[in-house]
Amino acid sequence: MPDPSTPLRRLGFLTIGLFDGADPAPGHESTLRVIELGEQLGFDSAWVRHRHLQYGISSPVAVLAAASQRTRRIELGTAVIPLGWENPLRLAEDLATVDLLSGGRLNPGLSVGPPMRYDEVREALYPDSADLEDFTYGRVERLLAMVRGEPVSPFRGTVGIEEFSDRVQPHAAGLADRLWYGGASLRSAQWAGEHRMNLLVSSVVKAEEQPAGGEGEDEAWDFAEIQRSHVRRFREHHPDGAAARVSQGLVVVPTDTASRDQRARYEAYAASRLPRTATPQGPGRLLFAPDLVGTSEQIAERLHAHAAFREVDEVAFALPFSFEHDDYVQILTDIATRLGPALGWRPASG
Repeated sequence: MPDPSTPLRRLGFLTIGLFDGADPAPGHESTLRVIELGEQLGFDSAWVRHRHLQYGISSPVAVLAAASQRTRRIELGTAVIPLGWENPLRLAEDLATVDLLSGGRLNPGLSVGPPMRYDEVREALYPDSADLEDFTYGRVERLLAMVRGEPVSPFRGTVGIEEFSDRVQPHAAGLADRLWYGGASLRSAQWAGEHRMNLLVSSVVKAEEQPAGGEGEDEAWDFAEIQRSHVRRFREHHPDGAAARVSQGLVVVPTDTASRDQRARYEAYAASRLPRTATPQGPGRLLFAPDLVGTSEQIAERLHAHAAFREVDEVAFALPFSFEHDDYVQILTDIATRLGPALGWRPASG
């Protein structure tokens, strides 16, 4: 196994938080228990996905508010909140509140674009302004300004016995430095860098530019090389340059302590998703990374050979979607005790 050029400095994980629609409470409780376990295992961060009108976490900020009261050290992130569903001012208030409740541990990840299946939800979501809503980067810029404490109202003062502020309250100092953008294209990577955000890259990229030497065939696309180009574009345009923070979120499933049944299910899961990694998918030409299933030694070797992984020193490995709680316990334990150390990481203490 090759030695890592840069030891992994920060290790996190990402979960979708699935639940039973007929009995949703146990699934939310399972997510909170997984986050608690992550802290016990020494992970640096825990991240939750965002799902609307599905059986996954629809209100990650609320879930992380609960998690903040059941943990004391681990950082808590969203990967990502699609801002097309949100009012930036109200979201800024919620983010600041949870950041304060957590003691400054919140890491909000954001993205833009129209809400998923917008034609079907537009009347419920924006009945009076569906055709007027701005789903561009401008929506992030509004949120950034509010979190940074810029004025949102021309009035500041007292009316009767009530005092009014001209900026979002509460204000959480330092939160703006912990805002992340979830990018999958060169354009989004550059935009995030220019706006001094951190960058989240995941297991999906847009196949925009043919890799060097390609002849236009889809088979020539290389996920790792494309993602590396995004990381480099981001840092080229960020004031912090090479020191700008990037976190990678590939799906990894170590099997060191898995049972025979678990290994079979994990391998079948990865195999069912493998066809989408061969060529760009759909009109958006999305290219997916293969799920990494195997022993920690095998996964570490594949990561050390991954062009984009070699560009980062922090990750938030994604847990598979539809496994059981005990599966997540086994996977997280193997990541923390075997894969992380194989990548040069040391668990957080305290």
